[in-house]
Amino acid sequence: QVQLVESGGGLVQAGGSLRLSCAASGRIFRVNAMGWYRQAPGKQRELVARIARDGSTNYADSVKGRFTISRDSAKNTVYLQMNSLKPEDTAVYYCSAQIIPYGFTENDYWGQGTQVTVSS
Repeated sequence: QVQLVESGGGLVQAGGSLRLSCAASGRIFRVNAMGWYRQAPGKQRELVARIARDGSTNYADSVKGRFTISRDSAKNTVYLQMNSLKPEDTAVYYCSAQIIPYGFTENDYWGQGTQVTVSS
């Protein structure tokens, strides 16, 4: 059993900052990648940021320069530092991970989602 636990969402004014965290727990053999997706009402779920095992990162164009993804590999934890937040950043943010559990092949795992609301 692998579980992703998210925290850090909430309500913030435009221009403010939030820091999301996501910790993976369970019988984990290897974490190949972790990242964040978001979904706003009426919109498709989109990739926000991703960090691979080798440390390489990818960002959506809409957040590049404002958001930073980082990780603590020893804790199997990924962070998303969100600065200069805009109302259009309002969405449910989902942590995702590609993980190989002990005795199993790679699977995709998802957190429960955390609401980020940016007021104007």
